[in-house]
Amino acid sequence: MNAAAEARSSELDRVLDAQEQSPELAAELFAVTDLLGGQAQLRNAMADPTVADDRRSEFATGVFGSRIGKPAAAVVAAAVRLRWGSASGLVAAIDRQGVRALLGHAQAAGTLDAVEDELFRFGRTVVADQALRRALDDRSAPVALRQQLISDLLASRANDDTVSLAERAVSAAKLSFETAIQGYLTLAAAIRARAIATVTVARPLAQEQKERLQAALERQLGRQVNLHVVVDPSVVGGARVQVGDEVIEGTVAGRLAAAEKQLTQ
Repeated sequence: MNAAAEARSSELDRVLDAQEQSPELAAELFAVTDLLGGQAQLRNAMADPTVADDRRSEFATGVFGSRIGKPAAAVVAAAVRLRWGSASGLVAAIDRQGVRALLGHAQAAGTLDAVEDELFRFGRTVVADQALRRALDDRSAPVALRQQLISDLLASRANDDTVSLAERAVSAAKLSFETAIQGYLTLAAAIRARAIATVTVARPLAQEQKERLQAALERQLGRQVNLHVVVDPSVVGGARVQVGDEVIEGTVAGRLAAAEKQLTQ
């Protein structure tokens, strides 16, 4: 995302953050996203760069104002007023705010840590189960059917916001379930100005080991860190830590691969 796009996203974030965030607000924003996603003429009209920003916003208010609550209408009007470069960019921007509304609701309820952990663990479960992953990513299957599968798997086992986010992830346009969930985790960390560190190890870490590693990473990065641990026997030993695009390779397998690469150069 370039600087201009980040500025637009930040501006829209502030509009959402001024509202009372709730599952109802998220549902209305998702409904707008789905409607725009299915009607090319409407979304193109709302993203038309040849039309003045205020006129596009007024048009959006006329279309949605009586169908959704004031908080959602304020977010949609603000989104349409901004220039996203494409109609799909506008749709993605509104959908992002729906996700942020659910995460913001969890934060206000004091359950954001639990929601983030549940999303991460369920995402790893999906990655490890090829049949489940194929079922959730099957674009030929109705979205409602795939969402029901998630509901059946998570009902009474996870926070309501977790279930809603996981259900939303299957309808993310052109994204795999895994990629959508990772995007949600990144947003959750951003809400609290935290970094995400994914640690891959051969065996589960003891709580004391997690705390020491988290403290070391926070000292190095200068901010709080959300630590996600992935167990993968193929790493042989040690740990691989990834923060954003940076990878700290400390596994035996990684060191052997690096040594082999040097020998072949």
